[in-house]
Amino acid sequence: MCLAIPVKVIELLAADQALVDVGGVRKEVDVSLVDGVQTGDYVILHVGFAINRLDETEAQKTLAMLREMGVSPEAAA
Repeated sequence: MCLAIPVKVIELLAADQALVDVGGVRKEVDVSLVDGVQTGDYVILHVGFAINRLDETEAQKTLAMLREMGVSPEAAA
């Protein structure tokens, strides 16, 4: 099963890449599909690609809901 999970952009890198964080897990992802991504933004991550941006409140709600369902967002990242 694949999940799309909210992650926070920690650092923008070269070649449309960014370092993201979810629960202390950091990963390099592709942000070329989302215009104007900035450090501090939350994006939806799916199979290594940011596919949409969302606000922090929605990101936190989604992460909490995933945890309530027994899904570890950190493991899915």
